[in-house]
Amino acid sequence: MARWGARVLGWMVILASLAALTVAVLVPRLGGATPYEILTGSMRPGLPPGTLVVMKPAGPDDIGVGSIVTYQLRSGEPTVVTHRVVEVRQSLSGDVEYVTQGDANSVADELPVRPEQVRGTLWYAVPQLGRVNQLLNGDQRQTLVYLAAAGLGGYALAMYVAALRDRRRRSRTTVS
Repeated sequence: MARWGARVLGWMVILASLAALTVAVLVPRLGGATPYEILTGSMRPGLPPGTLVVMKPAGPDDIGVGSIVTYQLRSGEPTVVTHRVVEVRQSLSGDVEYVTQGDANSVADELPVRPEQVRGTLWYAVPQLGRVNQLLNGDQRQTLVYLAAAGLGGYALAMYVAALRDRRRRSRTTVS
């Protein structure tokens, strides 16, 4: 009974790890999206701190009032903010700009956002998975993916060898 329980627990851990890696790394890469972590409470209650948000590239035609966007505070700098678009308007020069606001904030953000600042719109979000994403840098994340793949492959090989061994024992018992 203990052996069966350990096997079930092992599979549960493997499947949970595989699901987390798929959601956080594989799906965004295949979809051309970028994962980010929500660091502050400005998007509560829907996107609390620690939430992994995956943002897909979007053009100006894809962004409207109610869209959740991640944008650079200043062009060329890595710092980004994830807020909801509360107004789409034209600047005095005729360019499109977005007024954004955090869901938990009582006022809109001070500066409007230009389309070139937008990194993407919300594709999906996973609560608490962003905390893991923040702990690891890009190289560490890649190493973790390789280690997880090797671990899963090793576990599958061990299960295959055990099944083969059990089959041989059964066939010897049947022949004897």
